Amino acid sequence: MHGRDAILVTGWFSFLHGEATAGDVLALARVERVLRDAGLAYDVVWSPGFRAEGTHFDDVDPAAYSRLVFVCGPVHGPQVEELHRRFAHCVRIAVGVSVVDPRSPAVTGFHRVLARDAAGTGPGVDLAARAPALPEVPVVGVVLTHGQHEYAGRRRHEEVAAALTGWLAGRDCARLELETRLDAHDWRLCGTPAQLEAVLARLDLVVTDRLHGLVLALRAGVPVLAVDPVEGGAKVTAQARACAWPALVAAERLAGAPAEGVLGPWWDWCLADGRAAAARIAAEFRAADPVPDAADGLVAALRDTSDAVRWR
Repeated sequence: MHGRDAILVTGWFSFLHGEATAGDVLALARVERVLRDAGLAYDVVWSPGFRAEGTHFDDVDPAAYSRLVFVCGPVHGPQVEELHRRFAHCVRIAVGVSVVDPRSPAVTGFHRVLARDAAGTGPGVDLAARAPALPEVPVVGVVLTHGQHEYAGRRRHEEVAAALTGWLAGRDCARLELETRLDAHDWRLCGTPAQLEAVLARLDLVVTDRLHGLVLALRAGVPVLAVDPVEGGAKVTAQARACAWPALVAAERLAGAPAEGVLGPWWDWCLADGRAAAARIAAEFRAADPVPDAADGLVAALRDTSDAVRWR
């Protein structure tokens, strides 16, 4: 805390029953930059549901502040009105907010409202637009299966999914859950292979425990961190070997060691050298003299079996 002259910065990201959107947090970053540039001391209140390690309203002594700033979102409702009661001694300013009802106590309780949109005034650019530049993070497609019951007692799908998703939650990346199943009627799913490939091609990495998660990512030239969810290895392991793809982890390894120690090195490899390796494999798939597959023997098999049936 900074003392009696400090500013307390709040928003919907501060309330226990509020929410922290990306836009809200970027708007906060814009306000923080302005306050720092002006040499003004401030503290930010976070919802314990979003940032457990931050400063929460239960930690705040209202008497320690002379000014309160409310950032972004609509100014309405009992949670905002409670701010006015609890910090009645403070000068209260709302910035970058939407004013739905200018007569509501949530609005009239502020000494100044620097609105982004309100009746009778021209709209202003949202604070998030001019927030400081953000670091680049990898975009990671996550393709998991919870089926494959044909493997019976060898199935480790639930354990693998829990380990992968728990580990991914701690990674600084943009996660995109994907499904290889096509559906012509569900707008959330791709309707054609071309649609799915268009998504895959724009990713930095795919994390999967599915055979086609592995193959389709490599076909798109995208590196894959693959986990075989079947104890002892099954079709994911076989396909990784067929494609000469090294970033493969066995289910048993995830069960016997911390996920970071097992998955972390392959993550680093995929984002460094894996892109070039995946691009080479994709080129081999499309080459004039491509890698062989089972379909190469199909016509001969059809002729052989037809002949056998004919002479039976």
